[in-house]
This record gives sequence, structure tokens and C-alpha cells, in this order.
Amino acid sequence: MTIVVTGATGHLGRLAIESLLAKGVPAADIVGLGRQLDKIADLGITTKHVDYADVDALTAAFTGADKVLFISGSEPGKRVPQHTNIITAAKNAGVGLIVYTSIPRADTTDMKLAEEHLVTEQLLAESGLPHVLLRNGWYIENYSVEQALAHGLVGAAGEGQISAATRADFAEAAASVLVGEGHEGKVYELGGEPFTLTDLAAEISRQSGQEVAYTDLSPEKYTEVLVGVGVPAPFAEILADSDRAAAKGALFVPVTDLEALLGRPVTPLATAIAAAVK
Repeated sequence: MTIVVTGATGHLGRLAIESLLAKGVPAADIVGLGRQLDKIADLGITTKHVDYADVDALTAAFTGADKVLFISGSEPGKRVPQHTNIITAAKNAGVGLIVYTSIPRADTTDMKLAEEHLVTEQLLAESGLPHVLLRNGWYIENYSVEQALAHGLVGAAGEGQISAATRADFAEAAASVLVGEGHEGKVYELGGEPFTLTDLAAEISRQSGQEVAYTDLSPEKYTEVLVGVGVPAPFAEILADSDRAAAKGALFVPVTDLEALLGRPVTPLATAIAAAVK
């Protein structure tokens, strides 16, 4: 069985490959696609330099693949054309199953970040390709402990609960789907142990021994803060909008699906913070 991982040189892609290897998939059966292949050169898998804009190269890379872990593009505003190319190439190549990393409740949320994911889900449905939707929640790693210790924690999520999990947990769940059976057509809403940003600040304080406060702002003010530290305005607006939605519960996801795929409890927030504080 051949498994292709797109975006393999990113954090999630590498962790997914490591999890596949840990689950006994031979390195010879894994193909990693990306642009900075030196980042996964040590894994012993087949690697191919492929750009999401090149349908022919993608088709060639997918040919012979039984399953594809389709990790969404990282650039908001460019995902739809890139994802269209990936789906077109996968259909051209006759891929057996696509496992796509989406976002929580992509079909019902009003979060701006979900718009391109919903289009991608619709394109997959229209393609007729067998597929699985992994609607991944937030990464705990989205919150920099180093930055929180230096400047405090700032956001616009109010007291909304955020079911973040570690990248490693999401990667392991993806690997479980790829090596398992009976997942075709399933939609998994994946989230970790829920916490508010006030909770997060308290946990960082507890483990670091340094007082860290959470400052809650309006989405507009938070956008200004993000732009002020160098985040491009369009992306700053998307991040602030995500916090706005989180304040209303958009990023709360029960742990049920993630723990079912992992076959164990999700990694606790305290464990993740302990690793970051060291």
C-alpha cells in the first residue's frame, strides 16, 4: 500500500509520517511531497519536490497511490486554486482514498478561516473520490509560550472554550485513519481538552513560576495589535475573526472523535505546556 502525504515538510506532515512509520508502515511505502525536502530527508521515505500549482507534477506524484493525506495549504486566499489542483490530480491518478485536514464544523461555522475549507469539502464531494474529512481543531502550538512569557497573552476569544490539541495528536489520528479501514465517507470533528485563554495563561503561570495574564480585546483592537507586530493585515483579520468565533463557541469540539482515533486520551494541556516551558 502506497501512502502519499502532501505538505510533508511542514510540522503536521512530518509528524504524520513519523506516526505512520511508528505504526509499522514501511518507509518504502510512503511518499512525501513538499518544497523543502531537506526537512524530511532523515525519515528514509521517498520524497518529491512538488508545487501545489503544478497539476501534472501532482498527477505523476499521485499515480499508484492507494491513499493520500491531503494537508491543506498554509496560505489563506490561495487554498482554493491549490486544492482544486490537488483534487484534479488525485482524480486523474485514480487515488483510492483522500484524507483531508479541514476545520471544525466547516459546513456550519461563520468563521472566515473556514470558507476555503468548505469549498474544498464541496469539491471533494463533487469529485466522486472516496474521502475522509478530518476537521482538526486548533493546535496548542498556535499559542507561543515563549511569547506569552515575554509579553503576556492577548486575544479576542473572551471566555470561549478552545478544544486545542497537540499537532502530534492530530498527526497520529490522521495516521490511524490512513492505516485503518472503514473510514471512507466519515467526518471527524477533532478537538482536545478544552480551555479558555484565561485558563491557558494560568497554566503557563503555574508551570513557569512567572505571572502571565490574558488580555481580552475586541476583534478590531486585536487586529491592530497583530498588524503592529508584523502580521499582514488580511491574515491578522482572519486570526481576530477566529477569536471572535471562538468567543461564541466555534472552537469547542468534544474529545470523542479524536480519542476514538487515537485509542487513548488526548494529550493534556498541562503536558503540552510542560514540554514548551522546558
